[in-house]
Amino acid sequence: MDKTVVVVVTSARRHPLYKKVVRHTSRFKAHDEANACKVGDTVKFVETRPLSKEKRWRVVEILSRKEVAEVAPVEAAEVQSRVEDSDSVEYQSRKEVAELAPVEAAEVQSRVEDSDSVEY
Repeated sequence: MDKTVVVVVTSARRHPLYKKVVRHTSRFKAHDEANACKVGDTVKFVETRPLSKEKRWRVVEILSRKEVAEVAPVEAAEVQSRVEDSDSVEYQSRKEVAELAPVEAAEVQSRVEDSDSVEY
């Protein structure tokens, strides 16, 4: 949205019946003429005439700026290779565990018979 910012206002209210403090979030779309606002900034905004369907506010000033760490996008091929690598490692480790601790069929049968003989 060009020249538009979404301002989030969070407030704490006490629930009338349960008396627990509940956080309430309101979202306002505000007009930013210079496109100067970034994610994490604290702004001051005022009510104005309707500028669009949902935009009824205008940014007056930026009170403080907050540094937000940007994460570089990862290419889809790299993500796919990571997923394939993790799947093969998991499969290999399961196979190794199965080979290390084989369970005898007779042992399983004896466990089943023991559990059947117990009366409830």
